[in-house]
Amino acid sequence: MIAKKHSSPTIPFASSDTTNPCKNSLKQSNTLYDLLAGITITTLAIPQGISYAKLADLPPIIGLYSSFVPPFIYALFGSSKNLAVGTVAACSLLIHETIGAVASSKDDPTLYLHLIYTATFFTGIFQIAIGFSRLGILVDFLSHSTITGFMGGTAIIICLQQLKGLLGLEHFTSETNVVSVIKAVLQYKDECKWQSAVAGLVFLCFLQTARYVRQRKPKLFWVSAISPMAVVVAGCLYAYLGNAEQHGIAIVGDLKKGLNPVSIHYLNFDKQYLPATIRAGIVTGLIAMVEGIAIGRSFAIIKNEQVDGNKEIIAFGFMNIIGSFTSCYLTTGPFSKTAVNVSAGCKTAMSNVVQGICMMLTLLFLAPVFSYTPLVALAAIIMSAMLGLINYEEMYHLYKVDKFDFLICMAAFFGVSFKSMDVGLLLSVGLALLRALLYVARPAPCKLGKLPDTGLFRDTEQYPETTSLEGILVLQLGSPIYFANCTYIRESRILRYIYEEHAASKTEVEHVLLDLSGVSSIDMSGIETFIELGRVLKGKSIKLGIVNPRIEVLEKMTLAKFVDVLGRQAFHLSVEEAINYCRFSFDRASKSSSNNDDAA
Repeated sequence: MIAKKHSSPTIPFASSDTTNPCKNSLKQSNTLYDLLAGITITTLAIPQGISYAKLADLPPIIGLYSSFVPPFIYALFGSSKNLAVGTVAACSLLIHETIGAVASSKDDPTLYLHLIYTATFFTGIFQIAIGFSRLGILVDFLSHSTITGFMGGTAIIICLQQLKGLLGLEHFTSETNVVSVIKAVLQYKDECKWQSAVAGLVFLCFLQTARYVRQRKPKLFWVSAISPMAVVVAGCLYAYLGNAEQHGIAIVGDLKKGLNPVSIHYLNFDKQYLPATIRAGIVTGLIAMVEGIAIGRSFAIIKNEQVDGNKEIIAFGFMNIIGSFTSCYLTTGPFSKTAVNVSAGCKTAMSNVVQGICMMLTLLFLAPVFSYTPLVALAAIIMSAMLGLINYEEMYHLYKVDKFDFLICMAAFFGVSFKSMDVGLLLSVGLALLRALLYVARPAPCKLGKLPDTGLFRDTEQYPETTSLEGILVLQLGSPIYFANCTYIRESRILRYIYEEHAASKTEVEHVLLDLSGVSSIDMSGIETFIELGRVLKGKSIKLGIVNPRIEVLEKMTLAKFVDVLGRQAFHLSVEEAINYCRFSFDRASKSSSNNDDAA
């Protein structure tokens, strides 16, 4: 009898076209959010692009070009899911100020435009070099205080520059400092047109009201987001239907249809202009880099996400290099667009792709519509955006918390406002570096005492209840020991503490223990200082002990033979162990003295 062969049950495999419903729903949801966010930031990018291009004294169409190509590049190379890229006011004004010193945008606009492209190219080269060299740490040299003061000062001078458009002036100064701008307004006050001033104030009040609504009710963020576009549309309708030019209100002028023309052949490397373009590229590139990374990291922290700083810098570099080849000028991650992007619910960098597509459609079909945009509307948009950058509360907070930080902030603020942007920036950075050098050159060791009923040793000034041990002085050093501070530490701190201890307690110091747990590094000058200190203390019959040196410090001390000079018994793992050793030395010395007395 033949047994019936039973086939093993087959396991049904999912077909290739079936997917996880939850995952598919999530993807659809993310796509929808990115689509809405991309459209929303486009409504902001159009008026801002035109406005900031005028701020840089460029043809308005260049501002629209700069919001088309760079978003695609950033979506490909960037790491932030929140950043929305585009042009920024501070860099627009700074690049105009730098390039305008060697080429006039009025007398030779073609040369001026080509030099702008060249400066943008150098910005990209500089940023890529920084990113690939992993030198994003340079961004940290611009402190929070510097950025606050710089942005505030920049906002002041940009607002004052917009008085030309707001008042309908035909002549104005090319200088950016407060004094020059006020003088220009007074000099050309006869050119002021009340129609332009009234329209500008109406637009500005509307924009500020929309901003106020967003602050009071965050869910209505879209009111502030679309308000610049609403101003542009209203201005265009007024200019077209009401013949605004006949009433003294100037408009943007011709905006041609079409995508970005190739501009790589316009890059100008003439040695006559090369220093200015390189300088403009590096300075604006650094500022754009700092602003973009700071904003990207701020929103990433809110969402508990990570942003790779060096990858971001590389993305900015590629944006600006390719942008310089395609009729764009400097772009980065502006705060206003990024805030709107996040508020609109963006989930990935695809919102930048949507922005690029929407801008492409605008350039192909709608660009001529915006040629009727009144200059006074653009001035109001810029002024409204800049007023939000003057952070009075943060400046007051700096004043209350740290006066030197406030000084750094004010150096940037007044330097930018009354001199120039690069002078204010350099002055503030210089003060910040000076402060860092002072911290290194003049560290503040502290004397440690024991907290009652514990095994803890703490700063005697911070904890007055601590007790000191007779004959033992414990000092904690909390900074790297270099050539710049080693003499100060020895002469002005350690030896001074010994003198003060003797004067206060009227007892001789027999042991000095140096807690080096907070010393991250030491150079040869620092080691030589310790050797010399050991000799000085030995002459005073004082023993030197080292507590818990870090591995890098201990290795250098070993290689320099300091461990052999001082003796291995002088190195301890903890303050408590070192004190016990000192007590044991006391007891042994006392017994030896007693035995000697008995023998005598």
